[in-house]
Amino acid sequence: MATRLKLLCHASTAAVRTSAFPGDEPLDDQSMRKLARISHRFGDADRCWTSPMLGASQTADALQLDAIVEPMLRECDYGRWTGRLLSDVQAEAPDAIAQWLCEPGASPHGGETLLSMLARVAAWLDAQRAASGQVVAITHASVIRAAVVHAIDATPRSFWRIDIAPLSVTSLSFSHDRWTLRSITPGNGDMT
Repeated sequence: MATRLKLLCHASTAAVRTSAFPGDEPLDDQSMRKLARISHRFGDADRCWTSPMLGASQTADALQLDAIVEPMLRECDYGRWTGRLLSDVQAEAPDAIAQWLCEPGASPHGGETLLSMLARVAAWLDAQRAASGQVVAITHASVIRAAVVHAIDATPRSFWRIDIAPLSVTSLSFSHDRWTLRSITPGNGDMT
């Protein structure tokens, strides 16, 4: 039997709405109201995982999912940029932003490199291959981008070419010794 994986991007936070480097922050009020209106659930899931970070765990709770906390699904560590607006860092240190965007092994912020995050997510994703049935994971846009990069054997720099919106669902499947990207649905709260 194939593994079917749905990656749900957590609902929006203040950092998402302001284009800031995210940290461990709660969902904003607008997201909480939107989650309360979602009628579709992941009732068919055999296993459900969530990032340990607040935005993801609050999304799982709001959707009444009995999710197990998985540290490998945590957001990227942006070091000293955490909580800062991208535009502010860009104005202050344009060379550092350029290096970060162009060199996957760079860590001008002092946190996790893109290559390290890609490896972490790939290890978690590959561990799911043995699990048959429906798997759901509530996590962050960066983690979902990394999963897609790994699933389709893309280069690390293609990470920046994948757009993942809050509450979007990315569907992957594993069969015949390979991952397949099945779909990315918009972040409108439709979980089917």
